[in-house]
Amino acid sequence: MLVDSHCHLDFPDFEGELDAVIGRAADAGIGTALTISTHVTRFDRVRSIAERYDNVYCTVGIHPHEAATEPEVTSEHLIRLADHPKVVGIGETGLDYFYEHSPRAAQQKSFRAHIGAARETGLPLVVHTREADMDMARILTEEQIAGRFSGVLHCFSSSRTLADTALGLGLYISLSGIVTFKKATDLRDTARALPLDRVLVETDSPYLAPVPKRGKRNEPAFVAHTAAELARLRDMDVETLSAATTDNFFTLFSKARRQ
Repeated sequence: MLVDSHCHLDFPDFEGELDAVIGRAADAGIGTALTISTHVTRFDRVRSIAERYDNVYCTVGIHPHEAATEPEVTSEHLIRLADHPKVVGIGETGLDYFYEHSPRAAQQKSFRAHIGAARETGLPLVVHTREADMDMARILTEEQIAGRFSGVLHCFSSSRTLADTALGLGLYISLSGIVTFKKATDLRDTARALPLDRVLVETDSPYLAPVPKRGKRNEPAFVAHTAAELARLRDMDVETLSAATTDNFFTLFSKARRQ
């Protein structure tokens, strides 16, 4: 069994197709999927999808792109929304200095509010980071000193230095279809070196379809291709890789039930 640890089933790309998408995932050996909140104002839709399928869970949070346009949330607000059996994580949240759709100060304030909610609930934090390695490392370190929390750097494409910092703080690293791209040499080298007990796999669908599906709309079934390539990079059989990443998911997202 595999787990797609990060997808966006509420996005319009999947409108009217969810049953088929979930069915194809099951046929591909994907036993569980985690659909991720990006807008707190659209959380009801995310939660309803998780409620609809036994093997789908969700998170609650605001993507850093939306930090200035979504209502400002406190840790307490996120904690209240997370009080539901299908909500197993906080986020996605973090820093994105590549696009900077929201000011950096707004992103950082939102990020810290999410960290507070993760700390108080004990739920893992789902972290988005792009072109923000120094501030990401600083904030994660400061906040871990203030009080421990768990989490994962999703769709990881940052530096080996940031990966090592995150691992040192007890966090996990999730790899997407980017790791199947031959030109992503630095990421592929990092993927080979990550400790097996800290690795997750994901699609980030509908984006970033892995080879050999690159250029198509991504979906949870395609995480099997990412797992296969990651196993090849690490010179191990895919069954062992799949079992390890699945165990890691349920260790981190301990509120979720194995199917």
